[in-house]
Amino acid sequence: MNIEDVDATCNPVHFVTQDGCKPGSAYRGDKGSETSTIFQEPVTTTSEHDCSSFDIVKATQYGSLARCRELVEAGFDVNQPDSETVTLLHWAAINNRREIIRYYISKGAVVDAVGGELLATPLHWATRQGHLGSVTLLMQHGADPSLRDGEGCSCIHLAAQFGHTAIVAYFVAKGVNMNMQDRNGMTPLMWSAYKVTSLDPTRLLLTFGACTTTQDKLHGNTALHWAILAQNHTAVSTLVMHGASLDIANAQGDTPYSLLQSHKNAAWVGKKVLDKIQEMSGSKRRNPCYRITRDKRLRFWCMVSTPFLAFYTVGIILQSSQNYLVKLGLLVTCYIVVYMASQVVFDDRLMNLLPMSIYLATKFWMYVTWFVWISPHVDLWLSVVFILCSGVLWYNFLHAWRGDPGVLSSTQEQKYRTIIELAERGGFEPQWFCSSCLVRRPIRSKHCSVCNRCVAKFDHHCPWVGNCIGAMNHRFFMGYLIMLLVMCVFMLYGCVLFWQTMCGISLGKDFWRGLSQVAVCDAWVAWVATNALLHAAWVSTLFTCQIYQIMCLGMTTNERMNSGRYKHFHKSGRLNGAPHSPFHRGPCQNLIDFAQVRCFGLLKPDTTDWLTRYDIKQSVEQVPLLSAKENYQYV
Repeated sequence: MNIEDVDATCNPVHFVTQDGCKPGSAYRGDKGSETSTIFQEPVTTTSEHDCSSFDIVKATQYGSLARCRELVEAGFDVNQPDSETVTLLHWAAINNRREIIRYYISKGAVVDAVGGELLATPLHWATRQGHLGSVTLLMQHGADPSLRDGEGCSCIHLAAQFGHTAIVAYFVAKGVNMNMQDRNGMTPLMWSAYKVTSLDPTRLLLTFGACTTTQDKLHGNTALHWAILAQNHTAVSTLVMHGASLDIANAQGDTPYSLLQSHKNAAWVGKKVLDKIQEMSGSKRRNPCYRITRDKRLRFWCMVSTPFLAFYTVGIILQSSQNYLVKLGLLVTCYIVVYMASQVVFDDRLMNLLPMSIYLATKFWMYVTWFVWISPHVDLWLSVVFILCSGVLWYNFLHAWRGDPGVLSSTQEQKYRTIIELAERGGFEPQWFCSSCLVRRPIRSKHCSVCNRCVAKFDHHCPWVGNCIGAMNHRFFMGYLIMLLVMCVFMLYGCVLFWQTMCGISLGKDFWRGLSQVAVCDAWVAWVATNALLHAAWVSTLFTCQIYQIMCLGMTTNERMNSGRYKHFHKSGRLNGAPHSPFHRGPCQNLIDFAQVRCFGLLKPDTTDWLTRYDIKQSVEQVPLLSAKENYQYV
């Protein structure tokens, strides 16, 4: 037997029964280090063996196809079990020997043969070890995932309790009932909530629509009960945020609410869960003030209106005739009032709402200032130009704010097809498949954690427009920046004309002396001018960065910040090399491609549809989903 005939990545040991189908198993603590995305098969050590003297079981474990073929052709029955009723297909499945699986099946191996202490099929064994390749291969040859082992667990229960998210997704996509109960009434969601401390497969099952109200047969627990009993912070938060009921009582009469109430001071109970407990508190729910302050619509409008009121209040204080110490005291008082109010009516949506609210408030008071203070002292044509520029600004802002940034969406059937196709072609890579949206990611796309959706040619999530910036609205965003900068410059120019006309102040002769006279002349106009200057500063900085990335780098903001994650930004293929964008076509052509300017056919911009492009040069069918090296965990 030649050494080349042996799979050198093999380190098999004998199968040890893992008591996975009993709550309280020690295996639960082993899943904490897993990632929260659909993952690849695990890495093991490398060893080399001479298999010429191996019996067929050992040759199967070590992946020596030539030795297995030699023994089968010599007359060995591929369906002959060993002393523990384990067949060769079991050993091939648990060690992820796909070529040997194909060979044994071609020689008549029974795909659903039952064997071992757990009376399990080869599909059970492959599932338990997380070997997606063997699972898909066995199912392609007719393996039945609904069969139960000796403990009453089907394959989807094993995949869920051991945290094999990719296999759970594949089973559901192939039509396995995600709410199937095992012998004790446990569903896959219950197992995941109880045993897996990472985000998936709990999130995945909820995304598919798994039932959160089902109760097991022995204890009457729901998935949320099991998550609380396991003190699984991630599962508890995920279930609560997905609307799992807190009022269902188990066989002992305990509801998730009562269990959480008794653990509300524990570190594993998150803030969002605590807020949910407070909302359900009986004494507080009877309190009218509490009900009013917890009304989501009221809180929303309070957060939106606060910048409008704060801007006006500060301006009025500065405009007042009080001395500077009194004004300072009033400003401090104003800050304290806003801070105290924020503790009552603001919630976790604040950081998403506040930037855009500040922008809208600033623009609103700029319009008021222009038409009340400035327009009487400037020429009519200047006000007309100001209005026209403002119209273009709002056109671009509305498209950047409310327009589709290039969201990747698909139907449930399309998601299932994608999962099946990727699983059967080799597996899932987080760079190319989103386990939150369950869609294949085109190149240059990214999942936005704020919007919880995947966006094509993702640039960044902009809090100032309250939307992602991507393939479909990036041009409008750049137009918004340009026109916002123009508006701020117009506003500053109008303020200067106002000071010259009303106060006789000329900043050109003695700038610093004129600047000190501005606040005395009209503090409100000075306050608005200060805001216009600050806006002009950050807008010009942002625009410069954006145009530099577009023209000189050929990158998006996301690609520039995370180029180390993407191999296609490194010519050598190594992530430690200097990044270079494969989409860079020269500064002028980059700008033409971005703006999609044709100039009566004289210019030829790139017309790539970034919502459907999955590679750089090759067609999607030619691109491998896995790297050349395959990693396994062997038994």
